[in-house]
Amino acid sequence: MSIRNLDSLFDPASVVVVGASDRPGSLGALVWRNLRAAGYAGQLYAVNRRAQRLHGSRGAPGVVCHASVAALPAVPELAVLCTPPATLPGLIAELAAKGTRAAVVLTAGLDATQRQAMLDAARPTLLRILGPNGLGLQVPRLGLDASFAHTCALPGELAFVSQSGALVTAVLDWARGRGIGFSQVVSLGEHADVDFGDMLDWLASDAHTRAILLYIESVSAARKFMSAARAAARNKPVIVVKAGRSAPGQRAAASHSGALAGADEVVDAAIRRAGMLRVDTLDELFLAAETLARWRGNTADELLVLSNGGGAGVIAADAAAREGIPLAALAPATLARLDAVLPANWSHGNPVDIIGDAPVQRYLDTLDALATDPAAAALLFVHAPTAIVPSAEIAAALAPRLASAPGQPPRVLASWLGGPAVAEAQQRFSAAGIACYATPEEAVRAFAMGVAYRRNQAQLIETPPAALPAAAPGAPGAAADLAADVAAARAIVHQALAAGRTLLSEPEAKALLAAYRIPVVATRSTAATPQAAVAAVADGAPGALSYPVALKIISPQISHKSDVGGVVLDLADAEALRAAAQAMLQRVAVQRPDARITGLSVQQMQRWPQARELIVGASIDPVFGPVIVFGQGGTAVELLADRAIGLPPLNVPLARALVARTRVARLLGAWRDTPAIDEAALHATLLAVSQMLTELPELAELDINPLLADARGVVALDARVRLDAAGPAGAANFAILPYPQHWVELVQWQGRALTLRPIRPEDEAQHLAFLAALEPDDVRLRVFYSRRSIEHSELARLTQVDYAREIAFVATERDAAGQEQTLGAVRAVIDPDNRDAEFGIIVRSQLKGSGLGRLLMHKLMQALRERGTQRLVASVLRENQRMLALASGLGFVRAPAEAGADTVDIRLALG
Repeated sequence: MSIRNLDSLFDPASVVVVGASDRPGSLGALVWRNLRAAGYAGQLYAVNRRAQRLHGSRGAPGVVCHASVAALPAVPELAVLCTPPATLPGLIAELAAKGTRAAVVLTAGLDATQRQAMLDAARPTLLRILGPNGLGLQVPRLGLDASFAHTCALPGELAFVSQSGALVTAVLDWARGRGIGFSQVVSLGEHADVDFGDMLDWLASDAHTRAILLYIESVSAARKFMSAARAAARNKPVIVVKAGRSAPGQRAAASHSGALAGADEVVDAAIRRAGMLRVDTLDELFLAAETLARWRGNTADELLVLSNGGGAGVIAADAAAREGIPLAALAPATLARLDAVLPANWSHGNPVDIIGDAPVQRYLDTLDALATDPAAAALLFVHAPTAIVPSAEIAAALAPRLASAPGQPPRVLASWLGGPAVAEAQQRFSAAGIACYATPEEAVRAFAMGVAYRRNQAQLIETPPAALPAAAPGAPGAAADLAADVAAARAIVHQALAAGRTLLSEPEAKALLAAYRIPVVATRSTAATPQAAVAAVADGAPGALSYPVALKIISPQISHKSDVGGVVLDLADAEALRAAAQAMLQRVAVQRPDARITGLSVQQMQRWPQARELIVGASIDPVFGPVIVFGQGGTAVELLADRAIGLPPLNVPLARALVARTRVARLLGAWRDTPAIDEAALHATLLAVSQMLTELPELAELDINPLLADARGVVALDARVRLDAAGPAGAANFAILPYPQHWVELVQWQGRALTLRPIRPEDEAQHLAFLAALEPDDVRLRVFYSRRSIEHSELARLTQVDYAREIAFVATERDAAGQEQTLGAVRAVIDPDNRDAEFGIIVRSQLKGSGLGRLLMHKLMQALRERGTQRLVASVLRENQRMLALASGLGFVRAPAEAGADTVDIRLALG
């Protein structure tokens, strides 16, 4: 990922249009006209080998047209290319040689050879290319319109990035009619160079952008995209319209963008995990941007509806039901207070209908009563105009009461139904900072977006390890029992691949699950004869089966055994088993004469009358890599289509969120005489599958179906595993970089046992205690903390690290009570080019000068060298002589500084 030279793309001091023309209707003419008409204040140049001068318009003077890039009198910072495909590689080479740092390539129709030649010409000087085959870009605040759009965007604080140029023009027209402005509008086209990852990195730190809006058809470089998206979503709302929810839409998106669109459910999972919000329409795109600007701090999941008419309240309640938003139940004490101030015929519940003849005082009394309710719900105020009390008077009385206090999260949405009669009321509410919507349905949809966004943000902060920690040598039996037998699992995989098989037999698949401590039903494999099947039950060996049993066919050509009559259940005795085996072998031979029958599987029947049938699986998405599937299982799994997808690695919070996104999740709790399932056992199974994907790169597909779950735990009745020697799984192919467990190190230091490890989200309380113990002067001198107290949001940012672009190590030890405490911390934030890493370090005040800082710095430098970072840099207060001495001892050099400067810049080459 790189934002190098993107400043030349979005804030250029000069622009050249290559292929500029005054021929009506030509691409060069449209671009030249737009650049001049938008009011760009920088220097403009034109290149056209056939023209000597471009005529001005509306009396404007003409412009000299240069015959070539080499003939330009100065170096243009940005070039806009409107020339035929065959000319582009040469032009990019000329521009790069002249010193141009960015180009917008509007030309369409490049073949693969021309495209690669263009990129090769740009690479030596890192000239950045937007396009080809795009609409261009606009930066309204600069008057920069390097596009052939029909209109220029209004200035504003929303950035819009789209793969579709046609959609850009539609959005520009739509937004201009509604007075919506943009900080930047970007058409990526085929994104040969600048892509969504680069744009997210650029816009995340752009001070002129409040929210980022994306229209995505396809994603390439999934890890780059996810890392950039997660970084941007920590700073500001990122809202996505992703085309291709339907199968035809996915095909159209793939053919349009020339790239894999990815399964829509996987894209959904990626958007959630990155802390972004997905919407379905352009209307919702702007609705979400406005809502999140006002509602980002809201924490309510439930709604309380207050209306002056039953119909409006019912509409709001129906909308909430459709969106899955619960209405808060009013406490008995609240109901009693409302009874005391409302007419006898009020609704006596939520929605609270205070009747259409309500005077202002009734509204105020109702709000007073609701304010004491213990439910932490948001309030949706819905009002229809009446002739009794003007809406403006009601708004004037309520706005001061409903407006959020400074620093407090918002808690009220409003829908003033009507037009001119409620216009002033709506203006009063808006002026008070209360979000207003045209209809109750729109208000509820906006609230639902806020809830979804907050849940996605919760997933953003999770940083699970790639695998569960192995049991330590000599660990108690329970801990040892939970540790996976990775060697046994790999032996199963390698044995099958060595035999030329990619599909494991059912017994092998179950052995693989058992190696990862996933409970499986007792199973015996036999030869493909009735006599062998009966002997498997009667042999009296340890762990022998007993009746009743189930019988299944084993064939490498048959993965769905039920489809060919290859499964028979509830066989009560030897005679029934013998007859079933004989009939099964005959039946399968007729239905699948091509299949090679290698044996029979005899399994203990499971009596779990209150069990839920679930499915847990894994597969490989062509874009985002390994994914995990959970849902309702059984033979009708495809028809039910009740499943959710998550990206590994998982931890318990992420596993819980994955389960919650399915309909079957509602059946997992207790109901009537059915107890709740053992959720911990289900979550452990999901985490085990996540670990399998990490440690078994050859795992291409896994289906555990059904997985029975009840109050006693879980058990896998059937499993299907497909392998791929190319190794499509493994942590190296995850879209999200896991917690770097391999950097955890136990060291002996001055007679003390320390752990040097990357920081984790669950370190928040421990890190706060560490900061609180620092002396004030150490806090002042350090790099990353500027005060003694620290806000929760800032503390979360320090402990919730995306290790794709940041590294933070802590040195910890156990105190006398066995509690872990932090002794020191070092952190480096790496630029998107992986060129520079800016670091900061701090140790406990009583440990200054002890050598702990040097120990942490060596750990950091080793990790940065491992990832190929080129240089370690920092700005240090000149009076911080301890830090400067440490840096000097480590080989840092000081950069030249101005006389009297308070800080010293230091740097260390890591090569």
